[in-house]
Amino acid sequence: MELPEILNRIYTDEVGRVHSGVLMFRFVLQPTMACIAAVKDGLKDAREGKPLFFWAIFSDPEHRKEILRSGWKSVGRTFILGLVMDTIYQVWQLKAFYPAEAIWTAGLLAFVPYLLVRGPVNFWARKVLAKKNE
Repeated sequence: MELPEILNRIYTDEVGRVHSGVLMFRFVLQPTMACIAAVKDGLKDAREGKPLFFWAIFSDPEHRKEILRSGWKSVGRTFILGLVMDTIYQVWQLKAFYPAEAIWTAGLLAFVPYLLVRGPVNFWARKVLAKKNE
C-alpha cells in the first residue's frame, strides 16, 4: 500500500469516526478527561510556581524528562482508554485493526487538549494567586 492510499484511508476513517454514532461519545469523553487532568495539574503547577507546561518542555532541557513524565502520568490512562476504544471501534466497524490510526486518534484526543489547557490554567491561577497575596 502506498503512502497516499494510507493517508486517504486514515482521513476517511477519522471522518467516519466523527460522523458515526458508534462510539462517537469518546470524542467528548476523552478530551474532557484530558482537560480535567490538565486543570488539576495546572492549578498544582501554579501553587508550586512551576513554569507553563508546554513552554517548559522546550525551554527547560534539564527537567524535560521529568516534565514529560508528569504529563504522561496524568494523561496516560486517558490515552490508554482511547487506544482501547479505538481498537474496539476499528475491529467492530472497519473489520480490521490499524495500530498507527489507533495511536494517532488516541493521542490526538488525549494529548492535544492536555497541552492546550494545562499551561493557560497555570497562567490564570498564578494571576489569581498573585492578586490574593497583594
